[in-house]
Amino acid sequence: MLEQREKIATNIRKGVLEYCVLGSLANDDKYGLELAEELTKRHLTAGEGSLYPLLARMKTAGLVETRWEEGGAGRKRKYYSITEHGRVMLKEFRTVWAEITTQVDELLGGQHGQGY
Repeated sequence: MLEQREKIATNIRKGVLEYCVLGSLANDDKYGLELAEELTKRHLTAGEGSLYPLLARMKTAGLVETRWEEGGAGRKRKYYSITEHGRVMLKEFRTVWAEITTQVDELLGGQHGQGY
């Protein structure tokens, strides 16, 4: 049962990860490892093997932009920031997410599936 639950959770996370990244960047620019740590802390794990290709696709799509800055110990870090296009997409996602979660909750028999 726990295995099935984790499989469902993983599929949902994969579907919303891009928008979670945009949401994370909406208030603060972050470098890659910082972003990965925040997602992990919120149980939206995105390993570096999946996060960096996702960020590259998001940059190509014009959702994020990057810049290099000096980090600790003289190392340079690539910082990611949300673009105006990314903000528009995040706003649209929030609207769609609210609609979908309401519809799913209704189908499952109550708020957050509590009547099923």
